[in-house]
Amino acid sequence: MARSSEVVLEPVDNVRLANLCGALDENLRQIESACDVTIARRGGRFTLKGEAGAAQLAARALREFYERAKEILTVDDIQLGLIEIQNRSELAPPAPVLLTRKSDLHGRTPRQGEYLRNIQSHDITFGIGPAGTGKTYLAVASAVDAFEREHVERIILTRPAVEAGERLGFLPGDLAQKVDPYLRPLYDALYDLMGFDRVAKLFERGSIEIAPLAFMRGRTLNHAFIILDEAQNTTPEQMKMFLTRIGIGAKAVVTGDLTQIDLPRGSRSGLLEAREILASVRGIAVTEFGREDVVRHPLVARIVEAYDRKAATVAAQEAAAKAAAKDAATKAGGVE
Repeated sequence: MARSSEVVLEPVDNVRLANLCGALDENLRQIESACDVTIARRGGRFTLKGEAGAAQLAARALREFYERAKEILTVDDIQLGLIEIQNRSELAPPAPVLLTRKSDLHGRTPRQGEYLRNIQSHDITFGIGPAGTGKTYLAVASAVDAFEREHVERIILTRPAVEAGERLGFLPGDLAQKVDPYLRPLYDALYDLMGFDRVAKLFERGSIEIAPLAFMRGRTLNHAFIILDEAQNTTPEQMKMFLTRIGIGAKAVVTGDLTQIDLPRGSRSGLLEAREILASVRGIAVTEFGREDVVRHPLVARIVEAYDRKAATVAAQEAAAKAAAKDAATKAGGVE
């Protein structure tokens, strides 16, 4: 049941209160949306209305953000901070700190921290889960970290050029222009983590390479950090081909979302098969992300949850329909 509770922030500091609330109380609206509560404020006194657990979470967020509010808090600060507060675990070891242009980059949830530790301690790591959980971004950040520390000599990023309803021939331009839209998320992550100019120079030197998965055939990749993104759209043959490209001193990360397979109907996902076949192989780690690991706008986690509920409802309806049809067939056979 919904209930009301109060939080009093002391000592009262108008500058910190202004930084906490944000322009036009935008930061408070973010906390309301993420925690599913309503917040009313009078000076340093905040009234929270919502479920008991939600109100406790919002109260903890207000207190923690008030401590940080000696400086201006942006919407990004609030959204990322909320994710950390919601997923904080005192038992989880600290996530590794990565050497990139973004000094505050680290795992925001316990499972993201586990993912980063798996990447650092295993030669092959699978990151599987829904959109927004940081699978690709953290993998690219780990690659940049390994490159900056000179643990690898180059970074190779690849993904299958398969999307819903479209093929390469559908797109205009030469081959490079055709595959560019499929690889754009990888470019964006690199630019964010290393800067445009540095990435451009490393491309020219061949220290960074981005290519469709088909271009990997026949190669042996030594002393490289290799990332296969969108791996749910590989076939079993492509997945085996990719995994056997890994050479001496190399590290590989495979990421994908098994709920977004765009392969032709009847085709089996190479990521799904690899998860089953390689589950017990020593030296390979698998991190399974959930909707609680979504690091995007607070509504994204709710969107994922809503789709999961819908899928579960449809599956239950289909199972009930099959059971009813089987029962009807059994009765009809008995009458005959």
